[in-house]
Amino acid sequence: MKKVLFILGELDDDDIDWVIETAVRQEVVAGTVLIREGHPIDTLYILLEGTLSVSVAATGDREIAKLSSGEVVGEMSFIDTRPPSATVTATQKALVLSIPRERLATKLRQDIGFASRFYRALAIFLSHRLRVTVNQLGYGSNNQVETTELPQNELTQDAQDNVALAETRLNWLLRRLKGR
Repeated sequence: MKKVLFILGELDDDDIDWVIETAVRQEVVAGTVLIREGHPIDTLYILLEGTLSVSVAATGDREIAKLSSGEVVGEMSFIDTRPPSATVTATQKALVLSIPRERLATKLRQDIGFASRFYRALAIFLSHRLRVTVNQLGYGSNNQVETTELPQNELTQDAQDNVALAETRLNWLLRRLKGR
């Protein structure tokens, strides 16, 4: 499931308006490194179009994931302020929303409602990622999961409702950004 759906499903319309007003729409050419493993970053990215490759030095810089529209990158470093644990590179022309770390941190400090919704969205997303990882490792079953996505029918009803709302918001967000 696209990470941004977790976020858009929790945020309200005013929050999304703030993101649109604050974020910088950035075209990225193929080969551009958005995030370099071990180097601090000052931006949270939402991938709107294109493909990004994730690699880590421990695997000889081999690609470990391919990200497409709707993915969020830089969220772990945003939360724990540690340098990124992977390198993220555009494999083709991409369009991203760049949210400056300091602007987002200020908004989170000043708007408790936004902070609550934003951090809840990240917690749900990271919990989902951990469950998928545990399933992929085969813990608790003899069948390994082939995908990085948890089937939607394994989400709670509230989460499924939020995903439907989030998909509508994502389409709305994309239409607004293309009109900029």
